Amino acid sequence: MIRKLACLLSPFLIGALPVFSQAVEVNGIAAKVNGSVITKNEVAFMLSPIFAQLTTQYPRRGPEFERQFTEAREKILQELIDRRIILDEFKQIGANIRPNLIDEEVKRQIRELYNGNEALFREELKKSRMTMDGYREMTREKMVVQAMRAQQFSDAPPPLPNEIQNEYENVKSTLRDVTKDKISFRKIFIPSSDPENPVATPETQLALAEDITRQAKGGKSFEELAKTYSKDAFADLGGLQENLPRTDLSPEFAAILFDSPENQVVGPLLDPRGFTIAVVTVKSPGPSPALATVRPMIEERVRRKKTSAQYDRWIESRRKRAMITISRN
Repeated sequence: MIRKLACLLSPFLIGALPVFSQAVEVNGIAAKVNGSVITKNEVAFMLSPIFAQLTTQYPRRGPEFERQFTEAREKILQELIDRRIILDEFKQIGANIRPNLIDEEVKRQIRELYNGNEALFREELKKSRMTMDGYREMTREKMVVQAMRAQQFSDAPPPLPNEIQNEYENVKSTLRDVTKDKISFRKIFIPSSDPENPVATPETQLALAEDITRQAKGGKSFEELAKTYSKDAFADLGGLQENLPRTDLSPEFAAILFDSPENQVVGPLLDPRGFTIAVVTVKSPGPSPALATVRPMIEERVRRKKTSAQYDRWIESRRKRAMITISRN
């Protein structure tokens, strides 16, 4: 299954590193819920940003890559199964979501998952053989489920002012406009092939990148290592790049850097041309929205937390009643 998804999702595996080139199933069934089909393409598309980040973060794949990938896939599949169960439960109500709200949610996901790059988003749609209409329908279903859940547990105690403020403080950074993020970091780039060394291979270049990473983590000057080994335009500056907009980075590379503590060596990371080692010096996050503009959403988050145990019992009872078949192929 991982190999099939790798074919579907990853355009930048290189050289002696794992390359997945066998024929890809056009589409298939990931699961059935009460006769309703969840396709492998739906799962693959939702996995694509996670897969890209994991592939970047773990050039050699390995057990940790497999563990995180499998965990992410199972979580997404369960989310889609629960979504079908809830839609079945409430389809008689005839809930509707206004088209403009769906448009806003799609734009939000493009902004947060693809750095606002709509072309990249559409490229991922194409790789997953999903149409924009299909993705809008997935989004509509997700929003319907959210509305249904809110209705089902509408008797939850109202959020208190301090609960709203605390929840806002906890999540406001995740609600920021990430397209306004900027970052400064030092970078060492090791190409997958070296014109100055004809016997170099992607495998030996990765081994070199791993050795440089060990030296940097061992306390050797990152700046000097960059000047010695890096093969890009910033080598003479010790690999320093300052105030770079997040939108100038690939979404997966940006996600890894912004999740990393400042002054911590990260890598080696796989990119389309080779391997990157980095250390973040300064992160400048984009602006977070004021509480007043996101208050309804924050209140809903508080309500969900208050009813989480009740919801877990409710959805588990529906799972037991539903006819669920999961494909393991």
